[in-house]
Amino acid sequence: MEAIKKHAKVEKQLVSDAELQLINKQSMKELTADEVFTFRIAACDNQIDRENECFSNETLDGLAKLFVGRSMITDHNWKTEKQTARIYASEVETQGEVKRLILRAYMLRNDTTASTIEAIEGGILREVSVGCNVHKAICSICESDRKKVYCGHWPGREYEGKTCHITLDGAKDAYEVSFVAVPAQPGAGIIKQYGGKGEPQNEPPESDSEEMFKLAQAKQNQEEKRYGGI
Repeated sequence: MEAIKKHAKVEKQLVSDAELQLINKQSMKELTADEVFTFRIAACDNQIDRENECFSNETLDGLAKLFVGRSMITDHNWKTEKQTARIYASEVETQGEVKRLILRAYMLRNDTTASTIEAIEGGILREVSVGCNVHKAICSICESDRKKVYCGHWPGREYEGKTCHITLDGAKDAYEVSFVAVPAQPGAGIIKQYGGKGEPQNEPPESDSEEMFKLAQAKQNQEEKRYGGI
């Protein structure tokens, strides 16, 4: 099963007494403001993104609870030595129709983290990617759950005047947040596997029913990997 990964960005965060109280719920000793470096992460929102996907409002609320206590790592490498920070608080901010998941993280100030903190403050490290999983991936055209069935509608394409997108619904799990050089953007154009290497891809043929069945099976396998099929 692959995690759904979404682009996010780092913002400044001040260390107040209220923030320290939340941080110290994650630590085994009482930390002071001088011992920690904190920052905010604009994680994901309810708007349709470049992958023609969006999170439902309820999913954002659910992820806000699940991300607290999760680790920050590097390049989605799930190893202990790659842990750099920890999420200590989260909330969903609303601006008009836009709802955005905001995560707050801290790391210790020491010789090991000094270069990372310097890179964040200097604007070098500011791109991150969040990994999570959801219960459903709903097609906006036919309302099919893409985790269970390939409906044949392509995200980003127009059907009778309506552009297809996928709504990620029901927070299932939150895995981690990663510092990355290039934000993880798993390709929505998963039809790439159907053609020759390096060839541009077109829509599946409509005439050969056996070929269509094979393509649908391959597509569904990819959908299950993308959205964590059960």
